[in-house]
Amino acid sequence: MAETKREIERKYEATEKTAVPDLVGTGGVAAVRDEGVTELDAVYYDTPDLRLAADALTLRRRTGGADEGWHLKVPVAPGIRDEIRAPLSETLPDSLAGLLRSRVRHTPVVPVVRLRSSRDVRLLLDADGRPLAELSVDTVRAERLTGTGEATWTEIEVELADGPDGTARGDGADEALLDAVGKRFKKAGIRPSAAPSKLARALEETGMPVPRRAGGGGAPGSAGHAVLAYVREQADAVVAFDPAVRRELPDAVHQMRVACRRLRSTFKTYRKVLDRAVTDRLGEELKWLAGELGAARDEEVLTARLTARLDELPSTLRLGRVRARLRARAVRRAEDARRAVLAALDSPRHLALLDALDALLADPPLRDAAAHDAPEVLARAVRRDFDRLAGRVEHALALAPGHERDLALHAARKAAKRTRYAADAARPVLGKPAKRLAKRVKAVQSLLGEHQDSVVARAALREIAGQAHTAGETTFTWGLLYGREEAAAAAGERELPGLWERASAPRIRASLTR
Repeated sequence: MAETKREIERKYEATEKTAVPDLVGTGGVAAVRDEGVTELDAVYYDTPDLRLAADALTLRRRTGGADEGWHLKVPVAPGIRDEIRAPLSETLPDSLAGLLRSRVRHTPVVPVVRLRSSRDVRLLLDADGRPLAELSVDTVRAERLTGTGEATWTEIEVELADGPDGTARGDGADEALLDAVGKRFKKAGIRPSAAPSKLARALEETGMPVPRRAGGGGAPGSAGHAVLAYVREQADAVVAFDPAVRRELPDAVHQMRVACRRLRSTFKTYRKVLDRAVTDRLGEELKWLAGELGAARDEEVLTARLTARLDELPSTLRLGRVRARLRARAVRRAEDARRAVLAALDSPRHLALLDALDALLADPPLRDAAAHDAPEVLARAVRRDFDRLAGRVEHALALAPGHERDLALHAARKAAKRTRYAADAARPVLGKPAKRLAKRVKAVQSLLGEHQDSVVARAALREIAGQAHTAGETTFTWGLLYGREEAAAAAGERELPGLWERASAPRIRASLTR
C-alpha cells in the first residue's frame, strides 16, 4: 500500500565549511537536538527522454534512513510536494506505476541517476520539546547511470515536521517558521538553492539537462499559435489530473472532465484553424473519456444535492429511513463509478488518446486561417458560438414549461459552456472583452446547470421513491423533495430571461470587434 506525506521545505546552498547559525529563538525554536548522521543511497528513475523530470516529478528507490522504500514526489506548489511512498521492493510497485501511466505510457522507467548522501540531521524543537522542523545538512554525491558524469555538492534543507496528529503541517504559523529561518540564514550569508530538487541539480551537473517542453506551433501572434497554446494547456491538464483521479483527490474527476470538454469544444469552435479531419476523431475519444468520468462526477453532484435538500427539512418531515437509503445508494453507485473510471484510465484507448494529443501538438493540422492574425480569427469564432447560444436560449424560452423545454434548456446549457470555453481560450488575445463575455455567459451556464441538476434530481427521486414503495416504506419525504425540486426549476426558468438580457446586451457582443 502507498502512503502520502506532504513535504513543506526550503533548500539552501552550502559548502562543507558552511556553519549553520544558532536558530534558538528563531520563529518559536526553543532548542535544537542533534540526531546524528545517516547514510542514504537513492537511485532515481525516469524515461530515457526524462518525461518525469520535465514535469517536476521525481521517482526514486532509496535505502537507508527511517523511510527507505520507493518514493514518488509530486509538486503541489513552490516548496510543497506530496511524497507518495511504497515499501522497498526490487521492482516498481503497481501502486506507483499507475500514477505514472499518463506520462510514461508504454515507455519503461530506467535508472538515470544515483545519489548517495551523508545527512547530518538536527531537530528544531518548541518549548515543549515537540519537533517543529527538521534541518539537514546533506553532502551529496551524484553519479549518472546512463553514460558518464559525476557531481558533488552540499546543501541545507529545512522541512516542517508533521503535526501532532501525524498529518503535514502547513498553516500560517508553520510557514512563518520557515520564513524566520530563511531570514536568519540570509543574515549568515546562506542563500536559497537555485535548483528545485536534488534530482534537477544532479541531472544538470552530470550533463543531462531536463528537456524543455516543445511549443504548440504556429507563428507568434497568429491564430494557430493562440489556439494551440490553449490546446496544450488543456492536454497537459488531462495528463496531470490522471494520477490525481487515481489518488481520489478532491475535485480531480471534475477538473479532468472539464479539461476533456474544453479540448473538444475548442476543436469545434476553432475548426477554421485546426483541420476537422484530425480533430473530429480526437473529439469523439474525448467525449468517451468525459463520459466515463461523468458517471463518477454526476453521482458526486447528485448525492451532495439530495443530502443538502434533506438537511433543509425539519426532522418531523424526514420520515422513514431516507438517509440510510440515500447513503446506501450513493456508496453503491460511487463504487461502481470508481471501478469504471479506473478501468478507463488503464485502458489502451485512454493511452492512445494521450498519444494522439501529443501527435497533434507535435505536428498540428493547421488550416489556412491559422496563419492569420489571432484577434480577427478568434473574435469571429467566439461571436459565432455566442450567436449559436442566443438561438438556443431564445428557442427554449419560446417553449411552454415541460419536458420539451427541459431538453431545450439543456441544449442551451451545452452551448453556453462552448461559448464560455471559446472566450476563455481567446482571453490572452482579446483581453477584457473576452473576459467580460465569459463572465456573463458563465452566469447563464450556472443557472442552466442548476436547472439541469434539478431535472436529474427529480428523475433520481422518482427512482428512489419507487424502490422505497416496493420495500413497504413511506414515500412522503421523497415526494416532498420532488416538489421542492420542481419549484427550484420553475424559479430558475423565471430568472433566465433577465439574466440572458444582461448577458446578450449588444455592447457585450460588439466589444469583440474592437
